[in-house]
Amino acid sequence: MASTFPDLPIFRAIASHDPKSTAIIHSRSERRFTYGELLKDVEGAKVTLYNQLKSASAEGESRGGQRVAFLVENGYDYVVTLLSILACDSIAVPLSSGFPASELRYILENSEAVTLLSSGKFQEKAEEVLKEGLEHLPRKPVLNVVEKRLTGNGEDEVQLVPLPLTKGGMMLYTSGTTSRPKGVLLPEKVLTAQAESLHKAWQYTSRDHLLHVLPLHHIHGTVNALLTPLFAGSTIEFMFPFNVDAVWERLAAPFMPDKNKKPITFLTVVPTIYNRFLSSFDKLAVPLQEAVKKALLPENLRLNISGSAALPTPTKKSWTELSGGNVLLERYGMTEVGMALSCGLDFRDRVDGSVGWPLPSVQVRLVDSETNEVVPLGHEVDENGKGTEGEIQLRGPTVFEEYWRNEKATSEEFVASDDGGGKWFKTGDIATRKIVDGAGQSGQDWAKGPMYFIRGRKSTDIIKSGGEKVSALEIERELLSLPQISEAAVVGVASEQWGQKVAAVVVLEPAHAQTGKGGKTWGVMDMRRALKDKLANYKIPQELKAVEELPKNAMGKINKKSLVKEIFGDQA
Repeated sequence: MASTFPDLPIFRAIASHDPKSTAIIHSRSERRFTYGELLKDVEGAKVTLYNQLKSASAEGESRGGQRVAFLVENGYDYVVTLLSILACDSIAVPLSSGFPASELRYILENSEAVTLLSSGKFQEKAEEVLKEGLEHLPRKPVLNVVEKRLTGNGEDEVQLVPLPLTKGGMMLYTSGTTSRPKGVLLPEKVLTAQAESLHKAWQYTSRDHLLHVLPLHHIHGTVNALLTPLFAGSTIEFMFPFNVDAVWERLAAPFMPDKNKKPITFLTVVPTIYNRFLSSFDKLAVPLQEAVKKALLPENLRLNISGSAALPTPTKKSWTELSGGNVLLERYGMTEVGMALSCGLDFRDRVDGSVGWPLPSVQVRLVDSETNEVVPLGHEVDENGKGTEGEIQLRGPTVFEEYWRNEKATSEEFVASDDGGGKWFKTGDIATRKIVDGAGQSGQDWAKGPMYFIRGRKSTDIIKSGGEKVSALEIERELLSLPQISEAAVVGVASEQWGQKVAAVVVLEPAHAQTGKGGKTWGVMDMRRALKDKLANYKIPQELKAVEELPKNAMGKINKKSLVKEIFGDQA
């Protein structure tokens, strides 16, 4: 009996892979699931979900495009659940178990989900979410507990059936740093375009073995580290939540005696995780250190990627030293567009501070924030840093469709074009372009020309002080190069004299914190002296606040607006 799926690129790709090749591994239990087993289990989950949607829908209502929220732990069951939702031509709304019930309730309400799928592990939390606060909805979501699949169910023939109209996809929610989180609608064709762009640029193959330690309600964990490797026939090994010692042991395992595991070839995480790797390495036993160093060599770990937050130059340098020459690849993306820019595969194309070039199928332009004029190609930053910066605007098949039922927000973030090529999405991020000598060596048609350098968010990272525009990210990089500082966030605070003045909130490195004059705690004047030869005077922070911890979201990003209010109060 054949398994039947809609003739979508993701199912076409999975069906084309060797059915006996490994698709998913649970790292801790070492359970393995093949591509053939995956399709068989998705078929079973699809039939169950279709019947659930049928019973939850009004008579005569189309089931295409129904929102299906799900709360399932990272691993095989998550993958089966996600693909079964796409197979039902529905919109997947992944939820995070780390969110409080009130936030999950808001997403269910905003998305108008017809059902909430929960694994047994999170059933109690799902019941709490549905217990109260949703009575006013025309149709309250129905809770359904998904079947746990731990052994796979063999293999079947696969039959692909054309869909007359595709309404499925995924809805991810923004972090809500400026307003309530918005639902970003990513139709199936957009998810496919994002995956195909990365597949070409980063050259995923069936030989790749990815270690997945990321949350799955973000674009980074879902598209970069799940959907794209599924398109390529790679193996995805789940190890979540992140534990630095467990990851070190897994990376080292293939190079330790009596360990029969395959090397990890592909790792993509956020800068804070690379910092945790670096700070913990010296505590490992010597044999483990030696095995880790072999695991990180370029011939074993073919691609190590850093994203979702700016990568400090010292982190990048230290990782290269630890890994025997492996260089972290930086890229730029966001929930609304997937990945938009990336450095190239050749190490010479991984330039410090740059996020590279527009990825395949992505169109990029810079627009001057003050004049609203497009910055033409050829107007690049020179060696002295002079040149025009502008807001990154994007278009192409990888850009999202709309903020869910929020016409005002959608219209505000798109701007019409005058060339007939479609609307441009305003990212809110400021960047410059620069020709970098020696770059463009990857031999890829997209990885050439002027490279892009992110200056920061227009709303929080571009500080206007005394008529000068200052990049918070540039200052943060220099602060993080100082031995006294382990973490830093640079913000603008109100100033009668300057309009805004530059301020820094930092976490001090304990081993170097008592190096101020006279043995006092390292402070603002010590910082200013240390940065004197690194930055122009107007860029050096005028205030310094030391804290024990910088609050971050799941992807390692700091909410700077909240931070300013909390630390500087009336100066915010």
